[in-house]
Amino acid sequence: MARAGGGAVGGQRGRTGSVPFRQFVIKIHSRCNLACTYCYIYTGPDRSWRDRPPLVPAATVRRTAQRIAEHVRTHRLREIRIDLHGGEPLLTGPGPLLDQAAAIRAALPAHCTAAFGVQTNGTLLTPQTIDTLGAAGFRLGLSLDGGTPGLNRRRLDHAGRPAWPAAARAAGLLRARPDVYAGILCTLDITADPAGVYRSLCALDPPMLDFLLPHANWSSPPPAPLHPAGGTPYGDWLCTVFDLWWDGDPRRESQPRVRLFTEILGLLLGRPSSSEAIGLSPVVALVIDTDGAIEQVDSLKSTYEGAAATGLDVFRHSFDDALAHPGIAARQRGRDGLGDRCRRCALMAVCGGGNYAHRYRAGPTGFTNPSVYCADLERLIRHIAARLDAAVSLNSPSTDMT
Repeated sequence: MARAGGGAVGGQRGRTGSVPFRQFVIKIHSRCNLACTYCYIYTGPDRSWRDRPPLVPAATVRRTAQRIAEHVRTHRLREIRIDLHGGEPLLTGPGPLLDQAAAIRAALPAHCTAAFGVQTNGTLLTPQTIDTLGAAGFRLGLSLDGGTPGLNRRRLDHAGRPAWPAAARAAGLLRARPDVYAGILCTLDITADPAGVYRSLCALDPPMLDFLLPHANWSSPPPAPLHPAGGTPYGDWLCTVFDLWWDGDPRRESQPRVRLFTEILGLLLGRPSSSEAIGLSPVVALVIDTDGAIEQVDSLKSTYEGAAATGLDVFRHSFDDALAHPGIAARQRGRDGLGDRCRRCALMAVCGGGNYAHRYRAGPTGFTNPSVYCADLERLIRHIAARLDAAVSLNSPSTDMT
C-alpha cells in the first residue's frame, strides 16, 4: 500500500551514515476525480500540483527507472517497493502503470526484486483492470472512510456526488481477488462510531487495515475534539477499535491485520518500526512527481507551501543526492531528530514523536515539537501496553508452588 514506510532492512549505509531508500512513491497522475472534503493535497497550503503535468511523460518514466536502478546498485539492495500513486493513478488506465513497472523491471539488476502496488479510490476500478494489473504482479489498495455510504459522506466527486456506489463496487471486486487485494486505508473521523467503522470495514474482507490520523499540526490543529479540554478523542476512538480487534469477533473466522496496532505491539516487544507514523526507524521513502521532481513524503504538504520540496529532480540528481538533503536527513536521525520533550518521554522509543508532519509549528521550532496528537498517542500506546501485559501475564506459567 502507498503508505510511506520506515524501517531500513537490507542495503548498506551511505558514507554519511544515511539509510538508502527502499520505497519509491511514483506519481503517475497528478489530478484526482474526487474532491474529498479533507484532502490536504488539493485543499491544503501547498499548491505545487497546479504546475505539474497531469500525466507523467515517458521520458520521466525512463529516467526514474534508471535512477532507481542506480540507487539499487550503489547500495546493493535486494528488494524494493514501488507504489504508483496520484492524484488518482487509474485516471491513466492501466497502460502507463504497466509501462512504469516494465521500465523499472528492465533497469533493475538481477539480484533485486520489486513489489508493485497501486493506491486507488476505487471509483475507476473494473474487472478488466484488476485482471491486467494482477497479471503484472500488482497489488491494489483501496482508500475508504468506512464500509457504508454514511461513513463515506466526505468522499465526493467534483460535482458533489457521493463516490460510494463506485467504491463499493470496487471493494466487491477486490474481495473476490484476494491475490490482488492489498487492504484499506481509512482516515479517522471521530464523529463516526468507531465500532461501526471497524465492523463495516471488516465486512469488506480486507487482508489489512490502516487507520490514519487526519493530517494536522500545531499551526493547523485537528478538528475540534468532542471531549473537554485535555481529552484524547482520537486516542479513545482508536482504543475502542483496538479492543474490538484484540478481542476478536466470534462471528468471523479471521480478522484483518491492523497496521497501526501491529506496529505498536511490535515496538513494545522490541522490534523496529516500518511506518513513519510511529517509532524511530529512519524513513526510507521518497516521492517522484509527474515532472520528475524528487520530493519528501506528501504528508508534509499539509504544513506549508514547499515543505515537501527538495529542489532535486531525476534528470539532474541521484537519489543519493536526496539522502543528503537536510529535510530527509532530519527524518533519518531517529532520537536525535526529536525535540527535548520527546527525548525525555518514557514512550519515546514506541511513539517516536509520531508522524513528522504532525509535529510542525510555524516559527523557530518547526518540526522539533511533539506531535499535535501527543496525548492521543500516549493514550493508545499505554492502553495497548496494558492489554499486552495482561495477556502475557495470563499466559505465563504459574509460579505458585503450593
